[in-house]
Amino acid sequence: MDSGSGGAMVHALKYSRWSGVATAMGRRMARLSFPDDVIRERTALVPLPLSSTRERERGYNQAERLATAVAAEWRLPVWRDVVRRTRNTRSQVRLTPSERAGNVSRAFEANALARERLRGAHLVLVDDVITTAASLNAAALALAEGGARIVSYITFGRAPDPGDRTVTDFDSDQD
Repeated sequence: MDSGSGGAMVHALKYSRWSGVATAMGRRMARLSFPDDVIRERTALVPLPLSSTRERERGYNQAERLATAVAAEWRLPVWRDVVRRTRNTRSQVRLTPSERAGNVSRAFEANALARERLRGAHLVLVDDVITTAASLNAAALALAEGGARIVSYITFGRAPDPGDRTVTDFDSDQD
């Protein structure tokens, strides 16, 4: 996600306070294909929570803006109150995969008052970009411990893996 228009959109949403781009991003996310059984049983969208400090700095939670846009397309509720961050974590940007997992380990908790709603639910956890899935996995664990039956993920983009081929790699394959 670090180059091209997708990366620029994520950067604008997260760091340049251009929250309006979330609507177009969410509409694009909503066009992703899911198996019919997932479409039938998904209960609600859950934005990945930010720490209160980071949300205050940014002025909004980008995952919540994306979830709201996807929800409008899918006609599902957004459950903002079922999982919360229990502590501030360091930015994941420059951390290794194992450091990322440790950084967010037990950083999320299901809301005890929401356990009845969570019981047996198929939730779709929303974030802007997936890199190692450490944050998503940690939040999904908290939701599962709170009673969710299934937690699926949807993100706008995926950070490049070191083994990914670049456009120039593909171009050089052609004779």
